[in-house]
Amino acid sequence: MNAIATMAAKEIREASRNRWIMAITVLLAGLALSLSFLGSAPTGTVGVGSLEVTIVSLASLTIFLLPLIALLLGFDSIVGEGERGTLLLLLTYPLTRPQLLIGKFLGHATVLCFATVVGYSIAGVAVALRESEFSTQAIQAFGALIGSSVLLGCAFLALAYLVSVLARDRGAAAGAAVGIWFFFVLLYDMALLGALVADQGRFLSKAAISALLLFNPADAYRLLNLTVFPTVSRLAGMAGVSAEVSLAPWAFLAALVAWIAGPLIAAIILFSRGDR
Repeated sequence: MNAIATMAAKEIREASRNRWIMAITVLLAGLALSLSFLGSAPTGTVGVGSLEVTIVSLASLTIFLLPLIALLLGFDSIVGEGERGTLLLLLTYPLTRPQLLIGKFLGHATVLCFATVVGYSIAGVAVALRESEFSTQAIQAFGALIGSSVLLGCAFLALAYLVSVLARDRGAAAGAAVGIWFFFVLLYDMALLGALVADQGRFLSKAAISALLLFNPADAYRLLNLTVFPTVSRLAGMAGVSAEVSLAPWAFLAALVAWIAGPLIAAIILFSRGDR
């Protein structure tokens, strides 16, 4: 455990020196603040406050931006160390290969978690300064947004680590990371929509569609934040989708956790073989 903590602390220090923490935090906070101020126009809708508008805007931003940040943060975590010749040096320390990988992952996850929580909390404070009262549901929805954003970032960070273990050079790892982002954020939903149009309701049931959505961490995140809470769902135009998706909120959370655990365990197993 001490070896894992030491490696995690090393990654946090390096991220601090490279100004990754500050850059990501400022970026997320700046965009979140912009959305919280510019997105207040629809608050005249009955039963909808500015916090709900901010949640919808931030959820849409997060799906596109946070996975890309996570992939860029972790794609060269292993392959980059190998190319720089520092991986062999790290392996001379009294720690195992799984400990090294887990420690590096926890360090990067801490950086991502800090930037997300601080950046989005600043937007929440900005909204609170303009609006004195919030419904309990709005506060719960905002808390769920921050927590699930951390899980989404960690899911794509785990995918980045798997890519970094499998890739033979940083160029290939970078290309694979961009491909993963493009597939899950853009292509997957387009392909699913095309399948639904072609199917015409003949074979794909509600349960099948719901299950297919869980195979994409971005979709699990979207459904958790935009369909679970009625006021947010209505504002986002997802009320109809909420009625069609036959899944409980815990299923979306379980999917995000599985998307963290699965790729990370695979990366640990492959890295432990000692091929790199």
